[in-house]
Amino acid sequence: MILTEIQEFICQSRQVSLADIKLHFHMNEETLRPMLKKLLKKGRIRQLPIPQRCDGCICCHLDTLEVYEWVGIDK
Repeated sequence: MILTEIQEFICQSRQVSLADIKLHFHMNEETLRPMLKKLLKKGRIRQLPIPQRCDGCICCHLDTLEVYEWVGIDK
């Protein structure tokens, strides 16, 4: 059930960061990663390349830079 909800959230958002998914579902990344991997394997989403951080940057958390994009069939 939660996998379907995550899929719908990404579909509606089109592009969404891991941080936003964690916040929306009140889940940690260890719980979310297996579900995201399943959606990746099914070809429903893809992970966008993580941009380079500025030299010495300590402001950006990696989970805000890790972005997933919907590529499946729209619902």
